[in-house]
Amino acid sequence: MPSSSDVEPIGLKKQKVVVLLSGGLDSNLSTRLVLNQEIEVEAVAVKTPFCDFDCGKGCGHRVKEVADSLGIRLKTVYFGDQYLAMLKKPKHGFGSGMNPCIDCRAMMYKAAKDHMENIGASYLVTGEVLSQRPMSQHRQALRIIEEESDLAGKVIRPLSAGKLPPSDAEKIGFIDRSKLRSIAGRSRKEQLALAKEFGIQDPPNSAGGCLLTDPSFSKRVYDLYEHTDGVPTLNDVELLKVGRHFRLSAHAKLIVGRNQSENEIMKFLCLNDDYSFEAIEFTGPLGILRIKKGSDLSNDLMQIAGGIVGRYSDAPRGQIVKMTLFHQQKESAIDCQMLDNSEVRKLSI
Repeated sequence: MPSSSDVEPIGLKKQKVVVLLSGGLDSNLSTRLVLNQEIEVEAVAVKTPFCDFDCGKGCGHRVKEVADSLGIRLKTVYFGDQYLAMLKKPKHGFGSGMNPCIDCRAMMYKAAKDHMENIGASYLVTGEVLSQRPMSQHRQALRIIEEESDLAGKVIRPLSAGKLPPSDAEKIGFIDRSKLRSIAGRSRKEQLALAKEFGIQDPPNSAGGCLLTDPSFSKRVYDLYEHTDGVPTLNDVELLKVGRHFRLSAHAKLIVGRNQSENEIMKFLCLNDDYSFEAIEFTGPLGILRIKKGSDLSNDLMQIAGGIVGRYSDAPRGQIVKMTLFHQQKESAIDCQMLDNSEVRKLSI
């Protein structure tokens, strides 16, 4: 007969956990370590305006594929306007760019906690690795994120468990701490070795996929918030992801497509109050001039915008370019003097 120490507390194995699944290697490995202990798992994936599952950048676009391979249910949560409102003034500030990693992570935890409550799950599992990311994965940050989301002691981090204080799940024996790992730091050597043990083919790179960590993109985000009264719209943010961006004045910004694919996306995002520019006699990009509500388009501003769009057309350098100007369902033709490279660079964001 088994000894009393071998008998599990009644009902422990009936409890569920929710895993925050990104589609990357770390959350994949963490899920497998939990599944190996015969614990029931469901997944939550979070999409922000700056981490698109379908953009092909980072690992987010693989999340459904990973969930299917693991045989677990997946719920996707979309953050929209509430995320943009948080980004205006995150409680815990920014990282090296416009990345509010602690506040962002706390929002993800809260979304997972909501799903936990809906399905009767007791714990949250994450792929976080101690000291892997400088802002959100040091000890103090991990503690803050748990407290902000009211999940203190309820978070299991299978890859770094041995380096961290035990979660409640480990304390009561719901999960065997000895079968978890003690990984820390930015090296992926141990994760890749574990991936090989699990037979994972072509493990994804470690890219986080969040555009807010990109220095060039962060400049665009900062400029948008600096010149927006209140909170930007999702349309504003989607437009940040395409084209060349130019700050023409405190109330006007120009976006110029870089290729036909971007031109098509920009046409879709162009609003009725926007001004669009295209060269008539030469092949060239679409330009969208977006002006703050209540402001007017002066002739000088129109000429600058048209001159920049003309610069990126096939027209010979330095000449006057005939442009089509479209605004509020009305079309007109204007002549714009092409700007030279030094003038264009001064206005580039």
